[in-house]
Amino acid sequence: MNTNSLAGARVLVLGASSGIGRAFAIGAVKDGARVVLAARRREHLEKVRAEAGGGRCIPVDLKEPDSGTQLAEAVREQLGGLDLLVSCVGAAPLRMLADVSQEDWQHVFQTNVIGFHRVLNACLPLLERDAMVMAFSTESIGQPRTGMGAYVASKAALEQVVDTWRAERPWLRFTIVTVGATFPTDFGVAFDMELLIRQMSDWAARGLAHEEYMTPEGVAAVLLGTAAAAWRQPGVCIERLTLRSPSPVTGT
Repeated sequence: MNTNSLAGARVLVLGASSGIGRAFAIGAVKDGARVVLAARRREHLEKVRAEAGGGRCIPVDLKEPDSGTQLAEAVREQLGGLDLLVSCVGAAPLRMLADVSQEDWQHVFQTNVIGFHRVLNACLPLLERDAMVMAFSTESIGQPRTGMGAYVASKAALEQVVDTWRAERPWLRFTIVTVGATFPTDFGVAFDMELLIRQMSDWAARGLAHEEYMTPEGVAAVLLGTAAAAWRQPGVCIERLTLRSPSPVTGT
């Protein structure tokens, strides 16, 4: 048996329409997994499905109260159960904290924390014993980046939610995946470019920027191999996994 394959695994990917989630979903389908692709934009999901050569597209907005039930029903119908849930979702406004609006806070926490919790909670009856849950976090926790406070706060909250789920459901395997700077993705597509340039200069001055970024395909390839190996070894749980560019930090 190939221990580096997800062939036969039943997988739900949140945030499958772009970036790392897109690359992971395509790789999982091509590896022989049965995959439900979830994201807001149907047209983007259809392109992912076409490139992957399979998968079931479920357009869903994690901020909606019925999103968890909707996805759980789709997984039950299409897969019957679930071996791996991967959440690559990461809503992020680029705002100095003084400029973060109530709507910004609600959007970030509804998407990154509450939405994830809602889906996981609805999928509990479908998650087999020793099933894996991988939730993406950020290297910016503990290394604050100006302009990213709301996003980082939501990911810190997400990590606490995952840690508590692990304590309350020890027969499931929860992994917090800390991801460093990756390009190209849709993560900052709505950022104000003038503000982004200023903040990137500030991050570099603080030693928080690398000369080279990781690629979504590279990150996804490592995660696919890791998930496949762990799936085949139900007695092993990877609680935390960090992926970061090995390149040196850049100056201003």
